Parts: sequence; structure tokens; C-alpha cells
Amino acid sequence: MLLSVVGFAFMNLVVKYLDRIPSTELVLFRSIVSLGLSYYLIRKRNLSPWGNQKKFLLLRGLFGATSLTLFFYTLQKLPIGTAITLQYLSPIFTAFFAIFILKEKVRSFQWVFFGVSLVGIIIIKGFDPDVTPFLFACGIASAIFSGLAYNMIRLVKDTDSAVVVVFYFPLVAIPIMLIFSFFHWVQPIGWEWGGLLLMGLLTQFAQMNMTKALQSITLNKIAGIKYIGILFALSFDLILFDVSYGWISLIGILFVVAGVLLNLVSKR
Repeated sequence: MLLSVVGFAFMNLVVKYLDRIPSTELVLFRSIVSLGLSYYLIRKRNLSPWGNQKKFLLLRGLFGATSLTLFFYTLQKLPIGTAITLQYLSPIFTAFFAIFILKEKVRSFQWVFFGVSLVGIIIIKGFDPDVTPFLFACGIASAIFSGLAYNMIRLVKDTDSAVVVVFYFPLVAIPIMLIFSFFHWVQPIGWEWGGLLLMGLLTQFAQMNMTKALQSITLNKIAGIKYIGILFALSFDLILFDVSYGWISLIGILFVVAGVLLNLVSKR
């Protein structure tokens, strides 16, 4: 999961620099790279690319593609730290959906810590002028679909290899994003081609490690580790984009991170 956090952090940075390219097109290019790499690994390991629980694999691809598209959009429109903080609500939705999908138990004190994170989100929404209602809704929706995708990954942990799970993401995303890109195509130029390739490679690396982690332990024990990525995000904003956060916004971010980390520690 830590390797995944590093990979996603630098992928987010590349996406931020590719702000001229629509988010649907970014997901398309990311999926093309992922499709090729995943299929190569599947053939190398003599696995069936179609998996066993196709229904859940397809849903994982659909939920994941929706979440990533919304996240890329907010990442392009908001400071990296703010966009990631909104998306980092996904462990709350992951744990919530796991109650019904995976029959996992969530103790009462965990909801208290999740409430701390929600208070942080309210603070950010109320005092960060960059967070419009529409962008706020996109960020929350991204976290919801991410939580659903994580549950699908756990459902197939005993029947399908991590690389097959990852393979289904581009398998579902490519045809959907092709349709959107047909109507909103922006031709990449110059260094953007290299940025798109790097984005795909970093995402594949991060996705593989995240999938392995999620298949190895209960969701509400490991999902909170991804919050370490906020340190990368705030550093990128400060050093590379000259973004300064007010004290109230930083307090909101602290509440969000603290709520999930407290949940992680108490669960252990």
C-alpha cells in the first residue's frame, strides 16, 4: 500500500500538469497503457484474462473508471491537496459498503472517527473558496465509487489474480472513454505524449500494489494508509504550484486525515 501511495502521488502530479487534456481522455490513455501491460503480465503467468467472477470484475472496472474520471477532473480544477482530501473520503464509503457487501463489522467507535473526517470535509467546503458545490459533489462522488470498487476487489480476492483485476479496469474504461473522447478530443502535443505514457506507467505500478494490498487484509485495516499521500500533495502544492493554505483549511485537512488514521490505529 505504501508503494501504491508513492506511485499515485506522482501520477497525480503528472495529471495536474496535463490540465489541457480532458479527464476522460486522460483515463483513456491511462487505460490503453494499463491494458497492454496487464495483458503482458497475464500471458507471462499463463492466466486467463477473463477471470472467474466476471460480474464483480466488470463492476470493479465500471466503478473504478467512474471514480478515476471524476477524480482527474477535480485534480485539474482544484489544488492537489484539496482534490485528494475529498477523494480520500473513500475509506469511509469503503467501510460503509463493506457492511452490506462483505458482511464486515464496523465498531461504534469507528463511526466516531469517521465523523471526525466528515467534520474536516465540512470545514474545507465552508472555508476553501476554490471548492465550488459542483467540484465538491464530483469529489464526493469519486470517493463513493472508489469505495464500491474496493469492495469488488475484495469480493474476488480468493478467485482472481491481482493482475486480472487490474486488467478489467481498462477493459471496461476504454470503450466508455472512447465515446466521450470522440466528442471532446484534444490533440496532445510535444511533451504531453511523454506525460501520458508516464501517467499510465505510474498508475499501473500503483494499481498493482494497491490491489495486492486490498486482497491481503480486511479493508478497514489497510485503506487508511493511503492518507499518507496527503503529505506529498501538500508538498507539491507548496513547492511547485505556490499554493498556500489558510489555517482553517489546514485544520480541515488535519481532521480528515486524523479521523481515518485514528480508525486505523484503534482497529489494529
